[in-house]
Amino acid sequence: MAYKTILVHVDGSAQQESRMRASALLAAAGDAHLVGGAATGFSSLDLALLSGSMAAPVSPAGFERLRDTAARHLRLFTEQAQRLGVASNEARLIEDVSAYALLLQARYADLVVLSQDDDTYPGQPARVRRLPEHLALHGARPVLVVPASYGGAPIPGTVVAGWDGSVQAMRALNAALPLLVRADSVKLALVDPERVGELHGDEPGADMALWLARHGVKVEVVVERSAVTVGKALIGLANDAGAGLMVSGAYGHSRYREWILGGVTRELLERAPVPLLIAH
Repeated sequence: MAYKTILVHVDGSAQQESRMRASALLAAAGDAHLVGGAATGFSSLDLALLSGSMAAPVSPAGFERLRDTAARHLRLFTEQAQRLGVASNEARLIEDVSAYALLLQARYADLVVLSQDDDTYPGQPARVRRLPEHLALHGARPVLVVPASYGGAPIPGTVVAGWDGSVQAMRALNAALPLLVRADSVKLALVDPERVGELHGDEPGADMALWLARHGVKVEVVVERSAVTVGKALIGLANDAGAGLMVSGAYGHSRYREWILGGVTRELLERAPVPLLIAH
């Protein structure tokens, strides 16, 4: 069991190096094909429809510059892939905004690798922020979100996997199985499980731990009762365990409901100290 096709976002940003390290490591582990996807940020169809209109955000010459920039980023991707020892790799230039371009390409991959959002990167336009959240909630594949600080530590190593009995958490664990079966240990973390006791049964975590164990996962149930948010509790467990990977369901709610729940998904996406695998 392994990821055989991995799609990595290519944008030439400073964060590309860290997500390429993670992608190359996973590709080597599964003998996978690595696809670098770079988007122009604007489609040729939109250009044709809006050509000559006051609403056109770019001119034909400007669109060619966008294509040239994306092509340059893909050449960097190819160089990085070769330097990192990825034998099977492919560069794809997509004429669209990143969010839609990656959603389309993700259909044909087993895993999508992105970086955490970084508002300090001056070249990152607003329309490409929250890519991990967008792809996890609207796409069909799991997303691995890599922090800029990632330096090439083993993935998965020890895993901290959040479990609250939800369908989203179940899908994330299922999507992460290729990594969980190779992990040194998996800490199945339940934070204040009595809050959703009806989802857990008499022994919170026991049934999911048994399911994982039958797949060959070395799993341990960890029950955490904490006064901090669920996200902070999971991050604390990951730091304490020296984890190399975190796993969580991705939850989409109204803004009000997300505020009530503490915004677990958003908190993990912004602050996870190690690569985070999410699925919806």
